[in-house]
Amino acid sequence: MEEAGVPMLVILEGEAAGQRWLLREDQVLIGRGPDCDIVLPERQVSRHHARIERTADGRYLLHDLGSKNGTWVNGEEVREVPRPLQDGDEIQFALCVKMTFVGSDATLPLGGEGPVRGVRVDRAGRRVFVGGRELSPPLSPAQYRLLTALLDARGQVVSREDIVRAVWPDEDVRGVSEQAIDALVRRLRERLAELDPQHEYIITVRGHGFRLENR
Repeated sequence: MEEAGVPMLVILEGEAAGQRWLLREDQVLIGRGPDCDIVLPERQVSRHHARIERTADGRYLLHDLGSKNGTWVNGEEVREVPRPLQDGDEIQFALCVKMTFVGSDATLPLGGEGPVRGVRVDRAGRRVFVGGRELSPPLSPAQYRLLTALLDARGQVVSREDIVRAVWPDEDVRGVSEQAIDALVRRLRERLAELDPQHEYIITVRGHGFRLENR
């Protein structure tokens, strides 16, 4: 059970997706180095990437520590000036790890359901969560490969050719019909809508491919 009055970070995307850290200390060091308080194993993350500092008046400030690949809050890069964090802020490190800041006054569901918004994938267990709830039954292998390809693109368009390479790696690109790709995309949309019918996650970009509009 989380401690009342203590804010936390919840990883939405990345190798440690689903993990949570309570921000009990006045300073929390984030990076790839083993001496960090929060260790992110992705190679794009700098050894000492960022720091979260609790101020005397109880605010939390995010500092970028001169990282090579940058730190963003709600899509805006953090540079020399630290960024105050508010409940629900989305933080990205090196564009490969996404987490959310849950303020001390906010409530997060207990029991390890994961984040309350968007799609999250536990790659070790090949489990998919939408809005904090696990998809059951699991996605088919083809649906899972399509979803991870879209997630890995981080909002960029994935072409039909790249989808074929990701989903059917042993097939010739010309051997998979557009109808087969469309049918797979449609079925994945339906599966995600089972748990979040109000949001369209997979966007068709006509003439180019598809992209994931994650929450």
